[in-house]
Amino acid sequence: MKRQVAIVRFSGRAAFGGLAVRRQMFDRAFRCAVRRIALSTLLLVTSIALLGSPTAPLAGEPEMGDTMPGHGAEMGAAAPFARMMETAMSVMDDGMRRAPMTGDPDHDFAAMMIPHHQGAIDMAKAELLYGRNPVLRRLAQEIIVTQNSEITVMQGELQKQGGSPPR
Repeated sequence: MKRQVAIVRFSGRAAFGGLAVRRQMFDRAFRCAVRRIALSTLLLVTSIALLGSPTAPLAGEPEMGDTMPGHGAEMGAAAPFARMMETAMSVMDDGMRRAPMTGDPDHDFAAMMIPHHQGAIDMAKAELLYGRNPVLRRLAQEIIVTQNSEITVMQGELQKQGGSPPR
């Protein structure tokens, strides 16, 4: 025997097979789904805008020797990825070392985290260019979007404190 599920609306509630659920819950779930779709679209568009074609070289990518352990010529196709990761780590380390420290925990935290976040963004771009795992590529897209917005927040807070944000 087939069970029929009837939707009955009364006083702002909907009943599904005997379960009464507030209509606001449905509205909230719908808004969340729309936000997720919008965020996914934004991540995709941002990735394409930031990276362009996966086969195109990144503008300004420095040519440097491969000094990461285990990433020599024997790595073949992985060498460009290893160079990008090494560059990202070097730039991040240098930026964190150069961050102006004042003794104020809030200032020093933001000053150190800005280059740290930029390093994560640069590494995420390398994953999008060379990675194939869809879960990690999605994570890389999210890292680019969220950490860019966090950098903007930290730069704003540093400016409010009168300090110049690191680049």
